[in-house]
Amino acid sequence: MREKVGYLPDIGEEAVASKILTFTNKGETLEVEAPLLTIEQMQRVSEKVKQASTEVLKNMSIIEIISIIDTAIEVLLDRNSTYRKKAERMLPIVTGYDEEMIRLGLTSFLKKFRKHELQRFVVDDLGNPLLLDDFQPRVKRGFSKAVGPELILHVWAGNVPALPLWSLISGLLVKSGNIGKVSSAEPLFAGWFAQVLVEVAPQLKDCLAVVWWKGGDEEREKEFFTYPDVVVGYGSNTSLESMSHRIPVTTRFLPFGHKVSFGVIGSSALDSRKALTTAHHAAFDMIQFDQQGCYSPHIFYVQNGGNVSPEEFAQYLAQELESYQKRYPRRILTLEEMTASIHWRNQEEVSSFTNTTKQVFGQTDNHWTVVYEEGAAFTPTCSNRSVKVIAFDNIEDILPNIQPYRKFLQSAGVAAAPKELFQWAEKLGNVGVTRITALGKMTSPESGWHHDGRFNLLDFVQMVDIEHSAEEFAENFAAYID
Repeated sequence: MREKVGYLPDIGEEAVASKILTFTNKGETLEVEAPLLTIEQMQRVSEKVKQASTEVLKNMSIIEIISIIDTAIEVLLDRNSTYRKKAERMLPIVTGYDEEMIRLGLTSFLKKFRKHELQRFVVDDLGNPLLLDDFQPRVKRGFSKAVGPELILHVWAGNVPALPLWSLISGLLVKSGNIGKVSSAEPLFAGWFAQVLVEVAPQLKDCLAVVWWKGGDEEREKEFFTYPDVVVGYGSNTSLESMSHRIPVTTRFLPFGHKVSFGVIGSSALDSRKALTTAHHAAFDMIQFDQQGCYSPHIFYVQNGGNVSPEEFAQYLAQELESYQKRYPRRILTLEEMTASIHWRNQEEVSSFTNTTKQVFGQTDNHWTVVYEEGAAFTPTCSNRSVKVIAFDNIEDILPNIQPYRKFLQSAGVAAAPKELFQWAEKLGNVGVTRITALGKMTSPESGWHHDGRFNLLDFVQMVDIEHSAEEFAENFAAYID
């Protein structure tokens, strides 16, 4: 089975080379043919996309753009559409994730980009969506307009399928031309979205491109990074650091590196009736894409004082993970991942011999591990359904352990009473957490969330101001002046 991926605007009849990426899972093999442009071809694509941005996107209203995206998303949500069938058929082969997890995850994710969610998305960042269409009056007099770049280049990671849609759709909303570089780990979905978009709105055919090149190709990147006004990069901190050295100082760079997330569970969520449900939600956050996202939890801090103790909660969590394994099996790990998983588990088991409060739940063939420990340090696990449960008394007890990692913190899934929620959110925010969400929703950020505490649209645009003095001065030259 072979699938041609990516999307290119019309740059003439010249042949474009391709790279074949081969994926095998559960006896099925998929060959992915990705476009590999020369430096000259990339330059022509960039010029074409920039021109279309100026001539097409910037002359459309924000409502028109939102409606087009909504129509494209409706196609991808339709399980009878060709593209949705391909996604459900091919993404499990490419990513190794369970078919049902892919199906449910795609639906949950894509719903965030429907019309009303996108409207909320724009309002969250800009307040007045019409700022993207025309000069709007300011409270302090004068007028302002938000202007997007001519060209945004996105360098995407492939740890979670369909994730590139966040930045690509953000780029479209600010009326910019967009070129996306897909990851070798998941090269499919961004190109499918681009193809659907052009099918429902042919006028956008030259406004975007989806391409591939091998990550870390310094020669290509050094040249390609001279074309866009903004580069958005996803990946490890090491790869982003390397990438930054190849981006011109005049080009804005928006890096999104690795982050770590955790859960905090209050005693109010641990009575005999609620504890099992709480564990169920916590386990779901772990199994959704096997902790490959920055928003996936690696630690659950569990408060003492509930009817169910933190140690008992760890056992509940283990039971839920075993149930999920039967319904949504963990993907087959690479040799490197399997080695890391075994090494991490062995270390935890060895240290439990000298730590009488520590317990390790699950066997190697369970495809999950829960470690219960008191007073443990804040350290990420090896992912792939591995987690630590750490007991605490007061929220102040865990803050000193978290504080040193503030640059790497992202989401905190909280299960607590309303009063505790707001008290804890303030303290967690002060040590670096940028997103507080419910357990069971950690892997599903709301539309318009502030990614790593930043803005999705405001970081792309520049504001153009007409000061009141210019408006007033212009009156001197009006045709109606005597």
